[in-house]
Amino acid sequence: MPKPSTAAVGTLRLVLGDQLSDTLSALRDIDPERDVVLMAEVMAEATYVRHHKQKIALIFAAMRNFAARLEARGVTVRYVRIDDPDNTHSIVGELHRSLDDQPFESVAITECGEWRLAEALAAFAGVAAVPVEIRADDRFLCSHDRFRRWASGKSELRMEYFYREMRRATNLLLEDGKPIGGHWNYDAENRKKLTKGLRPPARLRIPPDAVTKQAIADVARLFPDHFGDLDAFGWPVTTEQAEAVLADFLTNILPGFGDWQDAMAHGEPWMWHGLISTSINLGLLEPLDVCRRAEAEYHAGRAPLNAVEGFIRQIIGWREFVRGIYWLKVPEYRQRNFLDADRTLPWFYWSGETDMACVADVVSMTRSHAYAHHIQRLMVTGNLAMLLGVHPDEIDDWYMVVYADAYEWVEMPNTRGMATFADGGITGSKPYASSGAYIDRMSDYCETCRYDVKAKAGENACPFNRLYWGFLERNQKRLRDNHRLAMPYRTLEKFGPERRAELLAEAEGARTALGAVLRSG
Repeated sequence: MPKPSTAAVGTLRLVLGDQLSDTLSALRDIDPERDVVLMAEVMAEATYVRHHKQKIALIFAAMRNFAARLEARGVTVRYVRIDDPDNTHSIVGELHRSLDDQPFESVAITECGEWRLAEALAAFAGVAAVPVEIRADDRFLCSHDRFRRWASGKSELRMEYFYREMRRATNLLLEDGKPIGGHWNYDAENRKKLTKGLRPPARLRIPPDAVTKQAIADVARLFPDHFGDLDAFGWPVTTEQAEAVLADFLTNILPGFGDWQDAMAHGEPWMWHGLISTSINLGLLEPLDVCRRAEAEYHAGRAPLNAVEGFIRQIIGWREFVRGIYWLKVPEYRQRNFLDADRTLPWFYWSGETDMACVADVVSMTRSHAYAHHIQRLMVTGNLAMLLGVHPDEIDDWYMVVYADAYEWVEMPNTRGMATFADGGITGSKPYASSGAYIDRMSDYCETCRYDVKAKAGENACPFNRLYWGFLERNQKRLRDNHRLAMPYRTLEKFGPERRAELLAEAEGARTALGAVLRSG
């Protein structure tokens, strides 16, 4: 650490664990001769939810590597390790300790990604003895102000229209201002079930280096009771490693991404997905650069338009959109429970001990890799939680804990919005509720499942089937006017009162059998 001095030096520059970018705004005007970078591994950030062990190891290893990268450029880094005996174990505590140990003229911070910490940093700025500048995080393509202007006056906020604006702003896949191919969105071509016998290509995983091995050992020692396994760790922890994973994806995986992005297969965690969300969210890769390189694969004739457009949409469309929603709506968004969900999260979400083949496989993958792809998150674990009526606080907590790429700005709109419709339609236009038919169509899970995906009722019927119609009946006052649910509600109305009561009872029996009981208090 820097030696204490009585003379004020330049700027103390905070770099958080998900801000590991050379272009970070807090580092942009750094003077290596006078400034000091503060990086800190603290218990407050590692335990505010009981993060997956791999996520903590990933962030610690990436932080340690980034600190070394800065030091190699001649930058002085005040790096506080998790087991430092003087560690105050909060970001604000380490800022105060840094200022107490050495006088600085000012503090520079790039805005953080979670409301909880943003409030703490704003409070610090209000009491610090030196000026504190909190700068915009311009690694994102859409600023908070721009998103507010886009959202202003709109009765509905829909990602598709926001995405088109981002396409125009970046000129990605445009020709003379119009979308290449004549369509903005090729999602209709991206819903193929995995062809029998077809399996995804082998993926590049990164063996832990010495720094990562030490971070893994620290996590195993200090967080033994946290969810997840460490044995299969293979995430990139440096920009160079992230670049290698991206290059592998663009060359070998992207051509099939469009066709198979929604498909699921037993024992196949990666499928045709990018495996770069952890790297983008940490700051190891720049989102716009990633998109431009994918676009180049299309122009070079190496990847089809539906694959490249779908990939780009996830980054400049969905990723930017959910961040905009989060900061537009917090803190009130954290309290939304549109469907009045009131059940507990069943234990099998943690243990994987269930006869539902799809859920057991997704939880097993999640435990082993801190990863599941977006359809598994939305249509298996998210869909089931919504059908069960699990309280959104418990869903938010689970998704924040178990995935290595989860930060509240991206997690909460995806879970409280898309997965469970707890936000009442702010993020998505309808609840993504489905019976077992969807999972049967898009996966091979049902082939080996104990439950019968064709049966609608009874102990041997697929639980998704038992729950689906009861979910619609239970929430009809809230959902029947949603135009995207007009068809299932017309069907429900034809059943008659007696049949509808039976469906409600069937769903209630399934909820109880699966362990989704009323929350206490």
